[in-house]
Amino acid sequence: MLDLEVVPERSLGNEQWEFTLGMPLAQAVAILQKHCRIIKNVQVLYSEQSPLSHDLILNLTQDGIKLLFDAFNQRLKVIEVYDLTKVKLKYCGVHFNSQAIAPTIEQIDQSFGATHPGVYNSAEQLFHLNFRGLSFSFQLDSWTEAPKYEPNFAHGLASLQIPHGATVKRMYIYSGNSLQDTKAPIMPLSCFLGNVYAESVDVLRDGTGPAGLRLRLLAAGCGPGLLADAKMRVFERSVYFGDSCQDVLSMLGSPHKVFYKSEDKMKIHSPSPHKQVPSKCNDYFFNYFTLGVDILFDANTHKVKKFAGPATNLPCCLLSENADGQTETCTTYSKWDNIQELLGHPVEKPVVLHRSSSPNNTNPFGSTFCFGLQRMIFEVMQNNHIASVTLYGPPRPGSHLRTAELP
Repeated sequence: MLDLEVVPERSLGNEQWEFTLGMPLAQAVAILQKHCRIIKNVQVLYSEQSPLSHDLILNLTQDGIKLLFDAFNQRLKVIEVYDLTKVKLKYCGVHFNSQAIAPTIEQIDQSFGATHPGVYNSAEQLFHLNFRGLSFSFQLDSWTEAPKYEPNFAHGLASLQIPHGATVKRMYIYSGNSLQDTKAPIMPLSCFLGNVYAESVDVLRDGTGPAGLRLRLLAAGCGPGLLADAKMRVFERSVYFGDSCQDVLSMLGSPHKVFYKSEDKMKIHSPSPHKQVPSKCNDYFFNYFTLGVDILFDANTHKVKKFAGPATNLPCCLLSENADGQTETCTTYSKWDNIQELLGHPVEKPVVLHRSSSPNNTNPFGSTFCFGLQRMIFEVMQNNHIASVTLYGPPRPGSHLRTAELP
């Protein structure tokens, strides 16, 4: 049984790991993978047809905990403990829920002190006792004595006298004063762990198509000694087609991983694929996982030839298009129909892509369709949402274009 510390409006965890409000989904998954021998039976819950309409949930069924992530920015929004019999909980180092201590209303008052008047939901038959960033729900149908409820007791506030011995049904940790109005906070500095994250990515365009990417980056401040700068830094970097490997390293830093292509499965769709001479070297990717961008370099020239953006890993990625002198924007939240209205319709039929984690497995999300449009490849899922965007184009003729202003 997990023994966890509750920090209102912040986190749930122990000395080894911590689920912190505002942390990215990938970081929470990394914690679960690292401690898979202790935290078992994790479910991933999402809406297949409307993924942006509902929260993305990691359900720790063995421990009675749900982690609710905002569907758009994929940051932790709410921590719910829905079965308090499966976990030990403490506040300021003192247990208020364990096998020996029942989380009764008296125990909650003793551990957390005075609070605002509670809220009664007659439809759910739940009474919510709210602190800032922390709520407890008591279920009325489990009580032997009917509660004394007065809808207009004093100053317009509802009054509910809770019978002795009533126990907590659920607990919520969130940001702010209201669980209903809460939003995922910005990522806390403790979650950066030396990484740089992308707040947004814009496509820079020339007259014929994409020319590169402009990235708005976030980093935790750093400084010498123990008194490091504790502020978040925001800065912009741009990378273009034709940039050298050294250019990219100086702009974005070292990648998390370098991946060498062993084969090109899309070569059959290129003009006269049988005339292409096999290269003695393999093209390679710089994988920037926290930026949501992969950059492909030509094996011979070591210059940028493609950008790949997995939209589901970087929900804030933007695609900016200029039309008739006006800037129109489509985002990774846009559906394929909306993107075609802005950019036009593809001339050729799509390529069907079957992704799998291994040769003997199938992709649980099904096949996707790849459409080519204005030197961009949109990978479209069966629910009409965008899975990824790949940009390609001719290299820049000269390095002097780096300082040129692009729309």
